[in-house]
Amino acid sequence: MGADYYKILGVDRNVSSDDLKKAYETMAAKWNPDKYPDNRKEAEAKWNRVCEAYEVLNDPQKRAMFDSYGEEGLKGMSQGSPRSADDIFSEYFDFTIPHGGGGRRGSSSSSSNETFGDDDVFHSFNRVFVMGGPKKAPPIENRLPCTLEELYKGTTKKIKISREIVDINGNTIKVEEILTINVKPGWKKGTRITFEEKGNVQQNVKPADVVFIVDEKPHSVFTRDGNDLIVTQTITLGEALKGYPVCLTTLDGRSLNIPIDNVIHPTYEETVPREGMPIQNEPSKRGNLKIKFNIKFPPSLTAEQKAGIKFLQLLNRCLPCFGLFRSWGPN
Repeated sequence: MGADYYKILGVDRNVSSDDLKKAYETMAAKWNPDKYPDNRKEAEAKWNRVCEAYEVLNDPQKRAMFDSYGEEGLKGMSQGSPRSADDIFSEYFDFTIPHGGGGRRGSSSSSSNETFGDDDVFHSFNRVFVMGGPKKAPPIENRLPCTLEELYKGTTKKIKISREIVDINGNTIKVEEILTINVKPGWKKGTRITFEEKGNVQQNVKPADVVFIVDEKPHSVFTRDGNDLIVTQTITLGEALKGYPVCLTTLDGRSLNIPIDNVIHPTYEETVPREGMPIQNEPSKRGNLKIKFNIKFPPSLTAEQKAGIKFLQLLNRCLPCFGLFRSWGPN
C-alpha cells in the first residue's frame, strides 16, 4: 500500500489550502534533522516525505489523482523532471538552499539571495522560519458599491473574478471563479472584505489577497451619518407655521408618519429614535432618524400679508405667551 500523504501531514481529506500550508510548516519544523543528531538519517527521510506530501496535496490535479488512486496513480501522470524535497522547500520559502561539502541530495550550484552561516539545509530551514516564509504579492483592492437599502437589510453579492494559475505542466492558464460576499446589516463605507490568496499564482510568491471595500451609493431621500439617517423635507412658510405631517417610506419598505405640531423654524430638527441604520454586530439596535427642514420663503408679500404680520408682531408684544415670532420672526 502506498503512502498516506494526509496522514504524513496530520490533516484530514477536507483540509483547506491555508490549513495545509500550516500543517506543512509544522511537520517540516518537527522533523528538522538538526533536532535529531543521534538519528539524523531517519529524520531526513521523514522530512523528505513531508515535502513530498505537501507537493502532491497542494496541487489540485495531483491531489485529485491521489484521492482516487493513491500514490500509485501519481506514477501515470506527466510530471516532468522529478523534484527533490529541497526544490519543494526552496520554492515554498522563496530562497535557494545552499549545498555544501556534505553533498547531500544534490550538488552545490546556485547562489542564494542571503548567505547563511552554515551550508546545511536545515540550518537554513531554521532561519527561513524566522524570516517569515515567501514574499506575498500586494493586495488587489476593488470597490464594492452598495445601496443604502442593501446596507440596511443586508444582501448577498456574487462577483466573478479571473486570475492566472499554473497547471501541472508549468503552464500559466486563466481561470474564472465566483466569490460570494454576504453583506451584513449595518456595514459602513470602508468596510473591507478579504479573500486570501485569490490573486494570480506566481512562482516563489504567495498570491495576493483580493480585497473588496464597501462604497455607499447616494440615496435619493436619505443620507447617512454614522448609524443615523438624515432626511431633509422642503416645506412652505405656511406649513412651517401651522405644523406639518412628515410621511416617509423607510429603507425596508415601511410607511412612517410623524406629525409635527410645533412651529418649524429654520434650525428645527425632529429626532425619531431607533429608525436609523442597524448597528454593525448589534443588528437588533439601530441609530436614529433625524428630520431637518428647508423652509421656502415667499419671494414677496402682498400688502394684506404684511399687515397681518405686523398685527401678529403687535400681539406678540402685548401677549408674551403668544410668542410666535420671539425667536426668529421679523423685528
